[in-house]
Amino acid sequence: MPDLFLPEADSSGARVGVLLLNLGTPQAPTAQAVRPYLREFLSDQRVVELPRFLWQCLLRGIILPIRGRKSAHAYQTIWQADGSPLLTGTIKLTQALSQRFSEDIITAYAMTYGQPSVRQVMQHMKQQGADRILVIPLYPQYAASSSGAALDQVWRVLLKQRAQMAVRSITTFADDAGYIHALAEHIRQYWQQHGQGQHLLISFHGIPEAQRQQGDPYVSQCQSTTRLLTEALQLSPSQYTLAFQSRFGPAKWVGPSTQDLLQQLPQQGIRTLDVVCPGFVTDCLETLEEINIRGKQDFLAHGGQQLNYIPCLNDNHEWVDALQHLVNNQLQGWTPERS
Repeated sequence: MPDLFLPEADSSGARVGVLLLNLGTPQAPTAQAVRPYLREFLSDQRVVELPRFLWQCLLRGIILPIRGRKSAHAYQTIWQADGSPLLTGTIKLTQALSQRFSEDIITAYAMTYGQPSVRQVMQHMKQQGADRILVIPLYPQYAASSSGAALDQVWRVLLKQRAQMAVRSITTFADDAGYIHALAEHIRQYWQQHGQGQHLLISFHGIPEAQRQQGDPYVSQCQSTTRLLTEALQLSPSQYTLAFQSRFGPAKWVGPSTQDLLQQLPQQGIRTLDVVCPGFVTDCLETLEEINIRGKQDFLAHGGQQLNYIPCLNDNHEWVDALQHLVNNQLQGWTPERS
């Protein structure tokens, strides 16, 4: 199991924990490692809302053998010397946040799927004396298939605890002023260093249209983030486009599609394009491979001249400031007066 950056056991009394949750990653960029990770991920009925028996037959018989190989190849294109970018990025963010707090607050991370698991990390935190934890899924915009699925893992652990930990959670920070400020400053700094393209494509992970129709607030929160971000950047409507990426399967997904726009924008005279993905705080397969490799190739193949991918916030200083502020607000009453 990866290093959790947890302190040694402390018997001096009750402590408070802050638990950051991210999606997860295979342990290696191989088909053998990717398949069990995908099986766990795609077996979650929060992620794929189809009848379980039918879906498991399709998943195990067709999807995993094919997608396992394709995903492994995709991971190979972004894998770093120290491992998966999502894992290393989450570790760096956790370290940066933990340095903002005293030892009475235990800061850790876990993955919804794969390692380190929520169960393992919560058990470890409890052994270190944490009887209260604040849980933060690292998804600014709430979707049942992301934030909801992550929090489900926490509730499953609590169901089996005899002496249950007290839990608070942050389900969304889509319109948080600190998050928007960090994002806008990050984009401005990128433009200062690399120049600004003709157009900004703001790409979020998509969800099936059926989930939106059933009341999932995700799309409206993506729209809210986009509105606040473009206001902060002082962009006119003609200077940006909101889109959704990562379509999967035959069902209708929310749009417009990032993949379609990467092909269409050059035909509309957009030759230099900037792309930012505010729905991800840590760079991962969907940003580094889907956008910065395949998306860039697609844009250039259809007449574009340059696509600049603006990295995620990762452990950006302003973002750590915003996250610290979110934590301090939620820990009121659990710790000495915080600001």
